[in-house]
Amino acid sequence: MDTSKHTLSTLFEQLGMASDKASIDDFIGRHSPLPREIAIQDAPFWSESQSHFLEEGLEDDSDWAEIIDELDAQLRH
Repeated sequence: MDTSKHTLSTLFEQLGMASDKASIDDFIGRHSPLPREIAIQDAPFWSESQSHFLEEGLEDDSDWAEIIDELDAQLRH
């Protein structure tokens, strides 16, 4: 089991996306604000596999859940 602390950078790596700070900031800027009625995993900008990873991470309350919640909060602003 992976017990390392996950960051936005490692989450973006896991999602197969550019994970440097500028790329993450750009992504959040392009996709914010995410409407409250859309769950993060249902946002239209995710691929099917990305959406599934996010949904599974939240449903299972995995070690990814906290950083997924952080991304969710940043996308809401």
